[in-house]
Amino acid sequence: MAKNVYTHSIDLKRLSIKNAPRDEFSAKVASIEYRGYDVEQCSDGRKIVITKPGGKSAYGRPKKEDILVFIYNPDNDSLWQISHKQILDDITAKCAESAEEGKKLIALLERTFNGEEPDDFISEILALSFKTGEKPEELIKAYKWIWAQEDVNYPKGEGRRMSWKSYEDLLSKL
Repeated sequence: MAKNVYTHSIDLKRLSIKNAPRDEFSAKVASIEYRGYDVEQCSDGRKIVITKPGGKSAYGRPKKEDILVFIYNPDNDSLWQISHKQILDDITAKCAESAEEGKKLIALLERTFNGEEPDDFISEILALSFKTGEKPEELIKAYKWIWAQEDVNYPKGEGRRMSWKSYEDLLSKL
């Protein structure tokens, strides 16, 4: 019998739930805490967190190194699984609000795309001012990890370049 065996360290937390009738047991399982990593602190108190594994499958096989990226608000324990489309729509709206500030935002996003650490130019990120959408800091820091996820999932393919093409197109229209 073939087995999917992976060699990877894992941080385990002990969990014990006694079996019970269907509705009772499923309610207990649904209340299990998410397991993740706090990877970025944002100036407004929110965090970028990742969970591993992320659950992605390709061609019927799980991507064992996949992650999911969330914006976590510790004030209300909300986890927003932010997506490429949500970020692109947000940045497109910001560019419509101010083409000049939008160009600056895309330039800072490109620095992250090219491997610079967002906290190394945080003052430039925080200097951006938009009335629409999400704060640029959260978008840029989330993308750092979304791009890592794409590069892991598509190591010989397009990876982060897939989403970056949309920003090149947007920039060409400004």
